[in-house]
Amino acid sequence: MVVSLSVLYPADCCSKMLECGMVELDRQALRRRSVVLCKQMVVDELLIQSLQADNILTEAMADNIMAEQTAQKRSFRLLQLLPKRGPRAFSSFCAALRDTEQEHLCELLTQSPEKDGKETHLKSIQPEKEPEGQAGRLVMQTPEKKRTRYEDSSFPLSTEEGIVAKRARTQESMECSLDADSPINTPVLASTRDFYLSHCQQSYRMNSLPRGFALVISNVTFDPCAAPDLDPRKGGEVDDEVLRKVFTELDYVVTVHRDLTAQGMRTCIENFCRRPDHRTMDSCVVCLLSHGVEGGVYGTDGQLLQLDWVFEAFDNAHCPLLQNKPKMFFIQACRGEEMDCGVEQLDGPVRTSSPSCEQRDAGREGQGDADSRQRGDMGRPRIKLPQRSDMICGYASLKGQRICTAAMRNTKRGSWFIQELNTALRLHARDTHLADILVQVNGRIKEREGYAPGTAHHRCKEMSEFTSSLCKDLFLFPKYQ
Repeated sequence: MVVSLSVLYPADCCSKMLECGMVELDRQALRRRSVVLCKQMVVDELLIQSLQADNILTEAMADNIMAEQTAQKRSFRLLQLLPKRGPRAFSSFCAALRDTEQEHLCELLTQSPEKDGKETHLKSIQPEKEPEGQAGRLVMQTPEKKRTRYEDSSFPLSTEEGIVAKRARTQESMECSLDADSPINTPVLASTRDFYLSHCQQSYRMNSLPRGFALVISNVTFDPCAAPDLDPRKGGEVDDEVLRKVFTELDYVVTVHRDLTAQGMRTCIENFCRRPDHRTMDSCVVCLLSHGVEGGVYGTDGQLLQLDWVFEAFDNAHCPLLQNKPKMFFIQACRGEEMDCGVEQLDGPVRTSSPSCEQRDAGREGQGDADSRQRGDMGRPRIKLPQRSDMICGYASLKGQRICTAAMRNTKRGSWFIQELNTALRLHARDTHLADILVQVNGRIKEREGYAPGTAHHRCKEMSEFTSSLCKDLFLFPKYQ
């Protein structure tokens, strides 16, 4: 009779608890959809944070989950814990899925078993055809292909990059955009008064309101006559909107310009540098999003804007109003033609060496000229500054690397680099200085892996990096006044 108890009360499953409290019906739903959840669910810090706020996960549990090296392992660890976390765990989990814009997985969990007739196993489902022209379709240079629903795919997702919506692709696809969830939009977390008071002395001054001006230049559509080899950056418009929102929340006055020629970009940057109100601001931000090569980004006319000219425009000689103030640059562009296909990791510890470039200025002492002997108002010699300092620049790719757009940009979330930068700023800017934030971005980019089976871009990789001439810690102290 003991064995048959679970069969005798099928209608009363919602009141029958497991050892640690989860309702049997909810546990069955998790078990039934476990394959799909492990392959498609994005277990990120926002989802874990939501479960912690509901007291479903302890801090130790959250750390153990996020310590897993792959997306599937994080999902598996979470699904192992949930049935043991009480009767509210299932509803809180569904709410966390909705909060992280994974509503389709929530709907899949709450769908009655009778509706689909059996457990959802990927190998037993055939792709469902849909007409071309649907919103959110796979965008390619070749004719558009039929898409498959995210829960009905015969292709397994890669371990590293769980993408919600999987698509049929062609061998000749050179650029495509993958659909997934929208960028996270959790509010930027605020710095506390105690944190500000304990860190403001050893960091750059950052208490002006606004903190400074931010310039975003995003080239999405290129002149087919002047630049026939530069394809539209489909999904690029998502990036500039993500940057506009996050830096606005970080208390910057943001200006976005789209689709400028190389000369238009130059004029825009010159005007931005000359703004007299930089005098009262504590920093500035410049974001350039376009196609590019090492040392330059393309205007819509196919002409290059040299990045060295951009940095020179903000140096201590050409932009005196920003002397001794941090200047942040973020470059979303290719830096070469080589595609990173990745390298199989050998057994043993993971390498920890940073890919970032270190630049050193060769100091030289000597006699100054007559100008260097000018005296200040108090009769003391003026402090001299190096030509270029107090800058930090995050690059979406390494020197010489081509960003594999087939796997690394999608129409809803934008590029990998901007996605991870947005997430890191929103969650960690309150208590982490910018150099460490960019290290976190590097780590997240390193984990990601493209999904484009049947093409040369399948399982391709990307690696971001940054360079810095900052002289102090750069905390943004968001929302602290």
